[in-house]
Amino acid sequence: MQHAYSGAGGQVETVLFERFRAVRARSLHLIEALSAEDCQVQSMPDVSPTKWHLAHTSWFFETFVLGECASPYRPFDASFAYLFNSYYNSVGPMHARPRRGMLTRPSLRQVLDYRRYVDAAMERAWEAIVHAGLAERVELGLQHEEQHQELILTDILHVLSCNPLLPAYRDGLPPPAAPAEQGWLQLGAGLRMIGYHGPGFAFDNEQPRHRVWLDSFEIATQPVTHADYRAFIDDGGYADPLLWLADGWALRTQEGWQRPLYWSDDNTHVFGLYGVQPIDPQAPVCHLSYYEADAYSRWAGARLPTEAEWETAMTETAALQHSGQVWEWTSSAYNAYPGFRPAAGAVGEYNGKFMCNQFVLRGGSCATPPGHARVTYRNFFPPAARWQFSGLRLARDA
Repeated sequence: MQHAYSGAGGQVETVLFERFRAVRARSLHLIEALSAEDCQVQSMPDVSPTKWHLAHTSWFFETFVLGECASPYRPFDASFAYLFNSYYNSVGPMHARPRRGMLTRPSLRQVLDYRRYVDAAMERAWEAIVHAGLAERVELGLQHEEQHQELILTDILHVLSCNPLLPAYRDGLPPPAAPAEQGWLQLGAGLRMIGYHGPGFAFDNEQPRHRVWLDSFEIATQPVTHADYRAFIDDGGYADPLLWLADGWALRTQEGWQRPLYWSDDNTHVFGLYGVQPIDPQAPVCHLSYYEADAYSRWAGARLPTEAEWETAMTETAALQHSGQVWEWTSSAYNAYPGFRPAAGAVGEYNGKFMCNQFVLRGGSCATPPGHARVTYRNFFPPAARWQFSGLRLARDA
């Protein structure tokens, strides 16, 4: 991971400590409207119960910070090392992901006690943590928790969508999308520098910074909207195999896809964090798989941008901004950058081992914590994933 605290003084350490408190508090704020029953449900294997997210993020600090600090630490419960490990095989065995919803015990109350226990231990050991050179590890843990804050929202949305009452996570109405005219911006051919460089935090998969040759291309000024995508549906886009990749067409047929996830059968309403609402035609279309985004692009006579094109456009063109409402699929497979090396030890399992059978998304969504994403941020999911806040922006050759 990018080092942000080398040679840090007391003031920077204090800022990090206050950030630790703020991030941990935000996770609890996100669940204030949820019941213990809400926090228990696992609606599909890709979804984790809210309770599990709350425990796993505490397990991360317990395992990778407190467990490696010179200050003595006694785990809250030794069994939690097995229950709340996610995929760190080098740390030890773990409970199977598809069965996380079976963990009725520990209770939500016990998980919240666990969080308080870990937070108190972090506060007591703060000087020892800094002295042990673990400030960067703390920041990694906070970035990790922010990722799980987004997952808390995406996962609870899927959970609530499985309830026939379709209850809202939040009261009120979603903010309306500002009307914007779709246009195209052209960028010339040339060598570009891609990847993170500079002070502050970045994940290891955003590095190293490297040269990429890009031919001339055009990119849309706005993400594809609900109205745009409705035209694709009305034109028979879900019924035309010529628009679809073979795997996508097979999955569309198997699952009976006819519209984006969470749309009503008549394509007039959508279920979201605010409950069932009329579809806002100006808002970015959301909850699309890579296959759907790719099929729409082909129907529109365009294509998905590569992640290098997307990053270049957002970096070089002041008039172009990502919406901040949806992650945007790119055509780039999630692979290592030239010269990439995973971090040593167990934290090296964080990103590198997933560089297979997934595609990169860029930007950020309405569920992304403020300040978490950046223009070089590489989100990634398998092409069939729909429950994320995922949309698209078009590109085409110039």
